[in-house]
Amino acid sequence: MSFVWASRKPNEGLATLYENNITLNKSASSHFDNAHSVLLGLDYDQQRIALKPITKQELERGMIPEEKRHKITVRQSYARVCNKKFMQEVAKLMQLNLVDNTAYKFKTLWSKNDHALIIDLTKHEEVL
Repeated sequence: MSFVWASRKPNEGLATLYENNITLNKSASSHFDNAHSVLLGLDYDQQRIALKPITKQELERGMIPEEKRHKITVRQSYARVCNKKFMQEVAKLMQLNLVDNTAYKFKTLWSKNDHALIIDLTKHEEVL
């Protein structure tokens, strides 16, 4: 028999979408360890969300307007970005029912070109 040994850490980045926030698992959140805030973007054509980390240096230089910055909470095993209005827009685009603690999981991918975490809304994960 050939065993494939399971890791304690998932190596796939996953984002869970809720009514008020996006929660990233440890693999996906690792890209935000040094982020003070993020930019949130929505690609309507390709049905993707982008979370781009904003560093302390970018904040100090005043490169990003304050109204474009979104707070990210990074913990040991997850990260979370809250924005109910943004989540309503995502729910409308993808026809998701994000109410009453309903959650949807999607695969993520780090884009070196965009320097952002991409949530592919076409790659829905089943929740068991």
